[in-house]
Amino acid sequence: MLPIIYAHRGAKAYAPENTMAAFKLAIDMESEGIETDVHLSKDGYLVLIHDEKVNRTTNGKGYIKDMTLEEIKRLDAGVKFIEKFKGEKIPTLEELICLIKNTDIILNIEIKNNIINYPGIEEKVVKLIKKYGIEKRVIVSSFNHNTIYKIKDIDENIKTGILYSRNIKRPIRFAKNIKADALHPKFKRVSIKLMLKAKLTSLEVNTFTINTEKYFEKCFKYRVNGIITDYPDKAIAFKKRWING
Repeated sequence: MLPIIYAHRGAKAYAPENTMAAFKLAIDMESEGIETDVHLSKDGYLVLIHDEKVNRTTNGKGYIKDMTLEEIKRLDAGVKFIEKFKGEKIPTLEELICLIKNTDIILNIEIKNNIINYPGIEEKVVKLIKKYGIEKRVIVSSFNHNTIYKIKDIDENIKTGILYSRNIKRPIRFAKNIKADALHPKFKRVSIKLMLKAKLTSLEVNTFTINTEKYFEKCFKYRVNGIITDYPDKAIAFKKRWING
């Protein structure tokens, strides 16, 4: 099996990250998966943004946790990227699911509660996944590994992955202990040894963030399961060349 190509926060090299413009572009680029980040608004909506604050990516200021969905939707999430995308909004997870529900795209939902605790976010994510019947096309990941355990406790059939950039002692054993289905390491943590152990224990390895042909090639040679990239078009083109020899 060749790696699945996941568009990181959508096609974020070409459009404002975690916006519908970036997700639609990722689909147009033939991405096989989309990775996105989920926070919880003050009034309990699952919204797609990477940071805990809106400051970096929008024309607003403040924490997502302190804002209602109505307040969040007033913000411009495109103008800071380039004028062309002025007017783009922060979408909800439901909006993204509606966009991809009739496709074959795999959705990697990263729950961003490693800095701010969002009580009940795991239940809300699982409920939405089930509402649209996309359980078989979803993987939930997080740097907060307690969240991964909670997801499995809510529904053991939801696929999960543990995110990590720093070294974890015995990551395979750790993942198995919390019933995770995959490792999501930064690429420098990926090795032939890790891949062999992962395959022997039926763990997937989806790595981030891979943006150059040099590293695409390494990922293909290592036989990782998934590549998370800002440039899905380049990764897909590389994959096609690899298939054609």
